[in-house]
Amino acid sequence: MGLTFTKMHGLGNDFVVVDGMNSRVDLPADQVEAICDRHRGVGADGVITVRPGRSQGSSAFMDYINADGTPAQMCGNGVRVTAKYLVDHGYVAPESGELLLDTRAGVKRLTFEANRGRLDQATVNMGPPELDPASIPVRADSDSAHRGMRFVGSLAIDTQWGAADLACVSMGNPHAVWFVGIETLPETLFAGERSLQGLDLTRVGPVLESAPVFPEKANIEFVTVEDDGLHMRVYERGVGETLACGTGACAVLVAAYLTGRSGPSSDVHLPGGTLAIDWRDDGVYMTGPAATVYSGTWN
Repeated sequence: MGLTFTKMHGLGNDFVVVDGMNSRVDLPADQVEAICDRHRGVGADGVITVRPGRSQGSSAFMDYINADGTPAQMCGNGVRVTAKYLVDHGYVAPESGELLLDTRAGVKRLTFEANRGRLDQATVNMGPPELDPASIPVRADSDSAHRGMRFVGSLAIDTQWGAADLACVSMGNPHAVWFVGIETLPETLFAGERSLQGLDLTRVGPVLESAPVFPEKANIEFVTVEDDGLHMRVYERGVGETLACGTGACAVLVAAYLTGRSGPSSDVHLPGGTLAIDWRDDGVYMTGPAATVYSGTWN
């Protein structure tokens, strides 16, 4: 039997989206891995199965599985992609301009812009950041404070290339943000030019992702502060480097604000494009696009 799917992405963070709104779809981990394989499968950072909503008023539930077959609590780009799927396939009226989406990290409210019945861009309230170490989770004590908020702002993890100084935040999933000093890192960590773009994440990413202080592993953001905003690359747990990470962009803005590197709003520039992040009283808001690539059948 064939599995009908739609290939979609948010800033190049790509997903295989499966419709489970009216039929039961259960994909075991090995099938998710096979579908996400970029050489022998469709190729994606993960699989999203769109299921009926679990909460009153919600349009659907986003069941997101990483490329390695492990469930993820949250995916910011995946939320926008799921919203686009719901609008474009008639589950949500384009003229409504908003929807509620169930996720493993709770209900997320989105507002969106539609053009000719298709969603182009969405703004998501990702909720407030979680700064308590036990809830992130990270085995560390809060060592910093900003306006009464205590947080892990300077967690040193020793590596063969020196210590990485990380700020830890959860946006429904664990993040560790490293504001890298490009000039202080050894030449061996760069594949080409000495810059954020030349940093070899395939070497340092797995070391930090799986550090013992992260009992559930962590997404690792590598960040520089520039005149036009925050520039980041991300090594996602269970996936590797991706072109974009919505929750990661939110975590980067939170960490930058808490450590005095940014105001509460900033553009966050990723390899796949730019997200606008705004930390308001009721949560961290993320604005960005979502796109459909093609539909097909996986045999």
